[in-house]
Amino acid sequence: MPASPSTARAINDRLALDLLQRDGPLTAGQLKQLTGLSRPTVADLVERLTASGLIEVAGESGEQRRGPNAKLYGIVAERAHLAALDVRTEGVAVLVSDLLGRVLAEASAPIDGQYGTGPAVEQAVGLVERAAKEAGADRLHTIGIGAPGLIDPASGELRDSTGLPEWHRRLMAALQEKFPEARVGVENETNLAALAEQRDGAARGRDTFVLLWLGLGIGAAVVLDGTLRKGVSGGAGEIGFMPVPGTAGLPSATDCDGGFHSVAGAAAVTALAAEHGATERPARPEPHAAAALVREAVRRSASGGDPAAERFLDALADRVVLGAAAVVSVLDPGCVVLAGEIGRAGADTLADRVQDRLTRMSPLATEVRPSILGGGAVLRGALLTARDRAQDELFAPPER
Repeated sequence: MPASPSTARAINDRLALDLLQRDGPLTAGQLKQLTGLSRPTVADLVERLTASGLIEVAGESGEQRRGPNAKLYGIVAERAHLAALDVRTEGVAVLVSDLLGRVLAEASAPIDGQYGTGPAVEQAVGLVERAAKEAGADRLHTIGIGAPGLIDPASGELRDSTGLPEWHRRLMAALQEKFPEARVGVENETNLAALAEQRDGAARGRDTFVLLWLGLGIGAAVVLDGTLRKGVSGGAGEIGFMPVPGTAGLPSATDCDGGFHSVAGAAAVTALAAEHGATERPARPEPHAAAALVREAVRRSASGGDPAAERFLDALADRVVLGAAAVVSVLDPGCVVLAGEIGRAGADTLADRVQDRLTRMSPLATEVRPSILGGGAVLRGALLTARDRAQDELFAPPER
């Protein structure tokens, strides 16, 4: 059945807004060419979107052209302000952006939960308040949070998990109370990193891949046919619990010791480095200490083929490939991205070693790539999801 006039207008408006988001600002003539719509239809939607406050004249296309046809139209970036948070066990990073995703303010701070859940939550909320003020945002439209742990599919909140600070779970409600007009959402950090790598990083252009998060804990994000797969309980990718060779026992429902986490988590990597001659442990909390040891081994390997560094990196790749091979054999993703603090520290050196072992172990052709976005992947993913959510609401047709 043909679309009703109101439905057609809504479809045309959203098409134009998406183009302005991707390519803008654009002239009416360029919108006509890119959408394939008639000149009167484009003129109508430009007038309608301008009246609604979603787009505005952003300049002219060239000094030689004047008049209505030369006007450049762009999305009103100040229509909404967004906040994105990367919540770590030891602190928080936050940024505030406009509707186009342009970063207006950034801040980060360590947070010590030992002083109590309440003070930790107050610190985190205060950091967001200060960033919003610096950005000139009177109110926040959408707040996206990236945090470790499982997200309850029913409530959309972080589940109670052993080993994670209580203030993580309280933060979402506290932000909603402080910014009552904002839409507040939380997503697993690994999932957000995967979305960012797909949009702007190592998995750009791929609609199927797996991101392995190698850090304090171990996790995976699964993107199949362009869709992030979370599982029935939100636990897709919890490969830290996956049984692998080389452990003393088996994991349990409440403890991933004995699983892949036991051989590739930050503590295990630090111990492995010590076995291969690392006598000095960096005075930093895990997983940063493990990442520093990996980064130093990569440096020594590149500068002259240090035998101890080579052996350590080979042993680390032997462990990482256990998880990669298991994931590949089940999902056949065609691409595995190594992320997290340890994956980033290993960079191409570790990815190449894992690639070599995976090629020998699996008949399924799979590329192994290091993260491109580095430590900003989670924050970038949180911003992308906040922006998409805000635009879905603001760009929706008005209810009648």
